[in-house]
Amino acid sequence: MRQKPFVLPADPYAPFPPADSAMREPDGLLAIGGDLSLPRLLNAYRAGVFPWFSSGQPPLWWSPDPRTVFPTADIRLSSRFRRELRRSTWTIRADTAFERVITACAQAPRTGQDGTWITSGMRQAYIDLHREGHAHSVEVYEGEVLVGGLYGVAIGRMFFGESMFSARSGGSKVALAALARRLAEWGWPLIDAQVENPHLISLGAQRMPRKAFLEQVQTLVGLAGPEGAWTARFGALAAAGLAQVRAP
Repeated sequence: MRQKPFVLPADPYAPFPPADSAMREPDGLLAIGGDLSLPRLLNAYRAGVFPWFSSGQPPLWWSPDPRTVFPTADIRLSSRFRRELRRSTWTIRADTAFERVITACAQAPRTGQDGTWITSGMRQAYIDLHREGHAHSVEVYEGEVLVGGLYGVAIGRMFFGESMFSARSGGSKVALAALARRLAEWGWPLIDAQVENPHLISLGAQRMPRKAFLEQVQTLVGLAGPEGAWTARFGALAAAGLAQVRAP
């Protein structure tokens, strides 16, 4: 384990150090510096690394141990929430409002956080990834009103979740359940959730040793995946149809 984070060179194509050499304290800090260019971000995700830093800090790059993941076939919704879903008129689509979703995620209040890590530079970097077909959003609508959503990065058959929000109670849960439903149908086994919290664990997130996670990533990012926007392939899902997702 490193005692200090690796300082990234200016070259955006430069490789990251091995993710398993990340620091133990703070857990998973691997590298510092560099930029949020498209090649750097894609190299990071392929290596099992993600950026996370606050305004005024240089880019910080992380690979914690254990990693938090969702098996796409095992998202869990409570019995009470599933009963509510049966009466829901919400619909879920993909890549119809990426910029609105990432902006809503940046503005969403977070317990124990002052401000947001989705800085203007971070927001623009992921919008650029989206325009190139690498970042995707899932949107939950009541009519044409956006009530929840999430976004993340897809490489091969691996989805790296970044953030989600709810404008109405349960909006982010529905977005996650819908994403998992579609990915499971497509043969994508995992959603990366990065770092655990009680809410994610309640929805079925699991702790995966970093070594196992990196092995999975190495395999999944090398598989063929869809290119470009997901709007047509994802289609429209009725939230009421997600009521079958099992309870904890």
